[in-house]
Amino acid sequence: QVQLVESGGGLVQAGGSLRLSCVASGSIFSIINMGWYRQAPGKQRELVAYITTGGSTTYVDSVKGRFTISRDNAKKTVYLEMNSLKPEDTAVYTCNADIKLLYTSSQYWGQGTQVTVSS
Repeated sequence: QVQLVESGGGLVQAGGSLRLSCVASGSIFSIINMGWYRQAPGKQRELVAYITTGGSTTYVDSVKGRFTISRDNAKKTVYLEMNSLKPEDTAVYTCNADIKLLYTSSQYWGQGTQVTVSS
């Protein structure tokens, strides 16, 4: 049984910072790609940031220069450092990972963590 558990969300004023963490646990052979998605009320879920096994990163244009995704493979953890937050960053942020088990690979999702940015 694989689980992804996020933490670090909360309420912050515009211009502030938050750091999200997502820890994977279970019978994991290896973690391939990891990413953060977000969904604001009334909007579709969007990919915010993505990091490959080799450390290559991709960001949605709206967060470039403000957000940084990183991973600690030993801790099976992915982070999202969010700076200069804006009210439009308010959303539920969810962790996603492509995980290889002993015989299969699959995509897993966390339960989400709320980020609210006040103006």
